[in-house]
Amino acid sequence: MLLIKRSQTNAEGHPNVEGGKWAFPGGFVNPDEDAYQAGVRELEEETGLTGITLTPFGVYDKPGRDPRGWIISRAHYAFVPLEALLKRVAGDDAAQVDLIPVSEAFRLPLAFDHETILSDAMEKITRELLLSTKMSDFLPEFFSARELYEAIATAAYRDALPPFEVFESYLVLLPFIERDETGRYSFNQAVNAHSIFF
Repeated sequence: MLLIKRSQTNAEGHPNVEGGKWAFPGGFVNPDEDAYQAGVRELEEETGLTGITLTPFGVYDKPGRDPRGWIISRAHYAFVPLEALLKRVAGDDAAQVDLIPVSEAFRLPLAFDHETILSDAMEKITRELLLSTKMSDFLPEFFSARELYEAIATAAYRDALPPFEVFESYLVLLPFIERDETGRYSFNQAVNAHSIFF
């Protein structure tokens, strides 16, 4: 999970709201952009990451979620190649940007309502990884059931996964997973998993 640590002070040198806490990269939408464009811009400004495709997943508008007033957030997630993540650089009002295991992220002091956003994001990400061919980006062409399970557990929230034995028994039911005569699995990219399950 990519998180930023908010600077103690803002660009004007004033105390930063929720300074010192961990948060998702983000910021305000400019008048000439939509929420998606703002997300892409803020990701670049605060982490140095460019060319990332974002997937929107939630709107957060509960009064009191931000001490600055009633602020609505449109949350996004992305699957980012490791080589891109290794080039991350903290910028703008981010004092630090780090890759943090999901289990550790929940134990950090998170800004605003980002614990709720993190929980919702992990639910969406886990679902996408379990019900699509997305994991093909992170695995060799042929893999074992255990390798797939561990890859999903690394990228998603392990507690949301069924026990390995249950997971393995369901693999044969998925139309986008094929098993060969040696017991190794591969993804059938010709199957549109999203149209089957969503």
